[in-house]
Amino acid sequence: MEKNIILQRLKGLVYKEILQIFRDPSSLLIAFVLPAIFLVLCGYGLSLDIKDIKFGIVTENTTPTTQSLVRSFINSKYYDVSVGYDRHTFEKELIAGKIKGFLVISQDFSQKIKNKNNFTPIQLITDGSDSNTAILVQNYTQGLLYNWLGQNYAAKLISVEPRIWFNSELKSSNSIIPGIIAIAMTLVGTLLTSLVVAREWERGTMESLMATPVSIVEIILGKIIPYFILGMISAILVVVASILMFDLPFRGSFVWLLILSAAFMLVSLFLGLLISTLSKNQFVASVVSLVIAFLPTVMLSGFMFEISSMPLVIRLISYVIPAQYFVSGVRSLFLAGDIPELFILDTVKMLLFGLAVFFIIAKKTVKRLD
Repeated sequence: MEKNIILQRLKGLVYKEILQIFRDPSSLLIAFVLPAIFLVLCGYGLSLDIKDIKFGIVTENTTPTTQSLVRSFINSKYYDVSVGYDRHTFEKELIAGKIKGFLVISQDFSQKIKNKNNFTPIQLITDGSDSNTAILVQNYTQGLLYNWLGQNYAAKLISVEPRIWFNSELKSSNSIIPGIIAIAMTLVGTLLTSLVVAREWERGTMESLMATPVSIVEIILGKIIPYFILGMISAILVVVASILMFDLPFRGSFVWLLILSAAFMLVSLFLGLLISTLSKNQFVASVVSLVIAFLPTVMLSGFMFEISSMPLVIRLISYVIPAQYFVSGVRSLFLAGDIPELFILDTVKMLLFGLAVFFIIAKKTVKRLD
């Protein structure tokens, strides 16, 4: 009998939250519109691939050897090449930001390169104000030069046949978009939940709920279940849109995707509920959610910045960021396929974190009105 009463109360709480979701347009906005905006902006606008780099080549002679080298740059998909004979013109364009770098081929280049005993310098000047682009321009240019030398002059004693696993096209979007999925789930799980519950504390409806016979666990479950369903629907829509819009490969199983997403969604929901319980104010809850959940998901999950290259203190902090384990698992699921030993470990870590947050919520949420 008692069990039926508890289930009936829980059903009523869940139904009340579902009605509140549909009555509040902001909840649906955060759940569906904001993830769609993030997906479009980040999917199309955020890319680590560089193509059609504005690049200049200064040729101080026009021998067939020089022309062959220039054509190798013109035919490359990475460069939008302008050829000239005066380096001062390209220096002005580099200062003005019109080009990202230029190559200077000396007048005696053809003669020196045919003499194997001579050192043949080629000067590369890049715009160091954008260090990442400068490094990419340097690497691309060196790769083209080595390839051209190998085809024309270098002795072919070694033949290297590269094989790139999991992301053969080297599309940065294939590794970035799984992180966008994590951001979308964080928006629904942490930000939305913290705002909604904090608003109930402000309006006094939470105090009214505390005066009823429902237990703390029932209150928590009544808040979590509706937004868990809403968040999972949002996550599935983002995944489907990512596959259709960006041709993102999906080599794993849908079951593992649901397991990983469910674990991360629970963690996000518990974190949002904890923030609202402690703050009891919408403005404070939104700021804390951005600092504690959203920014770490963007900066410390590993979907954009390599964690291993970060300072030790930051790497230690990243170990308690649940998004790191979700992004790692989902990225492997999309690009590599099913790796149960990895997924199980990531899922357990997220659930342990969520369990710890759940106990904190249960301890901090007391049925008192003082």
